[in-house]
Amino acid sequence: MDADRDRIEEAVLALLYLGLHDHGRAWKSFNWETMSRLHAKGLISDPVGKAKSVVFTEDGLRSAEAAFRKMFAADRLTWTD
Repeated sequence: MDADRDRIEEAVLALLYLGLHDHGRAWKSFNWETMSRLHAKGLISDPVGKAKSVVFTEDGLRSAEAAFRKMFAADRLTWTD
């Protein structure tokens, strides 16, 4: 079965948003290839290193929140913080 890499990246970005903490950081426990592609797209900091989390770029944080709301919000039309 072939997987749609763009959809996988969007899902990982949304799930990274779920683990958001400390001013834009997120735990990096996802597929390394996908994490590397998100980094190459300028959405997260380089996942390679000793840190257990990555930092969202401004674009990455906006994209992650949008993906999270699109995929996981219980009521996508009336989401409130």
